[in-house]
Amino acid sequence: MKTHVSTYAAVLLKRQWLSNKSFGIIISTPSGFEFEPGQRIRLSCGGHERDYSIVSAPKESDLNLCIRNVTGGKVSGFLSTAEIGTSLSIHGPHGYFTYKPSPRPAVFVATGTGIAPFCSMARSGLTDFTLLHGVRLPEDLYYATQFQQSARTYVPCLTESNKLPANAFRGKVTEYLEKHLPPAVYDFYLSGRREMIRDVTLLIDESFSDSLVYTEMFY
Repeated sequence: MKTHVSTYAAVLLKRQWLSNKSFGIIISTPSGFEFEPGQRIRLSCGGHERDYSIVSAPKESDLNLCIRNVTGGKVSGFLSTAEIGTSLSIHGPHGYFTYKPSPRPAVFVATGTGIAPFCSMARSGLTDFTLLHGVRLPEDLYYATQFQQSARTYVPCLTESNKLPANAFRGKVTEYLEKHLPPAVYDFYLSGRREMIRDVTLLIDESFSDSLVYTEMFY
C-alpha cells in the first residue's frame, strides 16, 4: 500500500465528455508519483480542491480521472472548460479502497462516477469479481466495454431507461442484490453516493451476514 503522500505538478492533456453531465480528463503523471488501484488524488486548481479516484492503472503512462460536472462546482466547473496544457497541482495518493485478495467472492457496487476505482482495478488485471453499476440512463454506463471484458458478472442497474442494454437490470442496485444475488458470504466494495452506501450496508447486515464491507463515498 502506497502511504507516502506528496504534492506534485501536473498538466491537463485531454478532456472527453462521457455523457451530458460527466467527463474524463487525462493529466500527466508526475515523476515519482505512485499509487495503488482504487486510490484517489486531491486535485487543486483555481484556489479550490477536490478528491478524485484514479481510473487508470499504475502501469499506464498518464492519469485518467472521471469527473461529474456539478452545477456550481468550483473544481469540476474549472476542469470542464480549462485549456489543454493548463497546469494543475495534485496531492496524494490518498485512501485505502484497494482490493484485498480473499477466498470470499468479491462484489463491487457503484453508482455514477463511483465506478472509477473499479475501473482502475480492472485495468490493472483484476477479473474475478461481480460488478453492479447503478445509473439513470445507458449513457451513464462509463467504461462498460472494460467491464464486459473484465468482470465475471457485469450488471448495469438502470432506474430511468425504457430501453435496457444487454444483461441490464431495471431498478436500483439494492433491488438487484435483494432479488438476484445468491445468499453467501462476500467481500462487498461499495463506491458512490452516501445514500447507496447506507442502503446497501443495511441490506448486507440483514441478508449477507458475516460478509465484509469496504466503502468509498463520493459526494
